[in-house]
Amino acid sequence: MILDPKNTDAHYLLGQDLAKLGKDSDAVAEWKKTTELDPEHAEALYNLGLAYSTGQGVRVDFIAAHKWFNLAALSGCTRGQECRAEIALEMTAREIAEAQRQARAWLSTCGYQRRAA
Repeated sequence: MILDPKNTDAHYLLGQDLAKLGKDSDAVAEWKKTTELDPEHAEALYNLGLAYSTGQGVRVDFIAAHKWFNLAALSGCTRGQECRAEIALEMTAREIAEAQRQARAWLSTCGYQRRAA
């Protein structure tokens, strides 16, 4: 299959298909590519949060999960808001602050204009 490297939806849908096939690390790579092309792609941001919170394709990392859920929430994903709040219950204040710092850093590198909560 030939994939247009700049087609956001193609990368996102490929990630979805790869996840269904159990190729979680490949799915994560496609969702990351999706967010590089479209920093406000709420579903890809949310899926990255899920991956890091559950260890699907990556090691469990609550700081990274919080970061991705936070970014999804900023893009209007209510599930991202809910998951960010849930995962924060398992984190220290220092870990939450680090996740927020990472979210702000990611936003600044992709040119996104809003501030991470």
